[in-house]
Amino acid sequence: MICLGFRPLASVKSSPLSAFKYAASSKSFSIFCAGNTQQPDPRLGELGKEIEDDYAFIRDKYQTPKNPIVLAHGLMGFDELHLAGAQFPGLRYWRGITEALRLKGIEVITTSVPPSASIEIRAAKLGLDIAEKAQGRSVNIIAGLDARYMISRLEPKGVKVSSLTTIATPHRGSAFADYCFNQIGLTTLPWLYKILDLLGTQTGAFSQLTRKYMLEEFNPKTPDKEGVRYFSYGAIAKPPLWSAFRHSHGVVEKEEGPNDGLVSVVSSKWGGENGYKGTLVGVTHLDLINWTNRLRWFIWELTGNKRK
Repeated sequence: MICLGFRPLASVKSSPLSAFKYAASSKSFSIFCAGNTQQPDPRLGELGKEIEDDYAFIRDKYQTPKNPIVLAHGLMGFDELHLAGAQFPGLRYWRGITEALRLKGIEVITTSVPPSASIEIRAAKLGLDIAEKAQGRSVNIIAGLDARYMISRLEPKGVKVSSLTTIATPHRGSAFADYCFNQIGLTTLPWLYKILDLLGTQTGAFSQLTRKYMLEEFNPKTPDKEGVRYFSYGAIAKPPLWSAFRHSHGVVEKEEGPNDGLVSVVSSKWGGENGYKGTLVGVTHLDLINWTNRLRWFIWELTGNKRK
């Protein structure tokens, strides 16, 4: 999942991609599970390299990048959230991921931007964070649309970017965002925004996730910057009946094809012909930041399986 400026490490044997503890280590979570007699969706041919067990476990040695890796959270994310006050341990967005990388000698910089503000506001804050923490050093960023905007249109002073890797980022919007806006309706939307504003929640990001906005506004005005390498990954899953992604997955699948519950593979692809590094199989959008990994391992071990 991590590709660095001098070389995409996903293409070499010792990739730090496994530090993300890729949650779909069991083929039982794959859409290609045994006994599936349905005809394959022809759109599955768009998946590129299918990544299943490749990075399920942390290896002993990795090639350490010479430049820091920047982890920037997505919509409604955070760096560390203190629900019970600053005196108690916080809830970390990149739970387990930063620790795994640092144990292997990789310098990690985490950033924090307003969780639901517009791309423009989030990008500006991202640039400030990187400038402050990287101290002029070139960085490899793992982020999304905020980083694309920052690199292409802001070019903040003191920020040098070698590469940007996006993971299940809606570069072409999401059909589920379109669906939500259609369900809410134009008459209800202003009232909803007003309520959210009273609660202190910014709303600029939501409409920017639609396919119309991304295809007609964002992408034409946000070209890739020469000298920066762009890589991307997508993800697919087949959520069970009880999954929170069951409905959204169906909406996106109907309109765009294979997806992780929110973002399709087609929308995830970025970086030109060689920029798309593969599709993570059996992974939901929430799995990507390791939040469901601990529960999945717990259930996996209850059924008599052991970690390798």
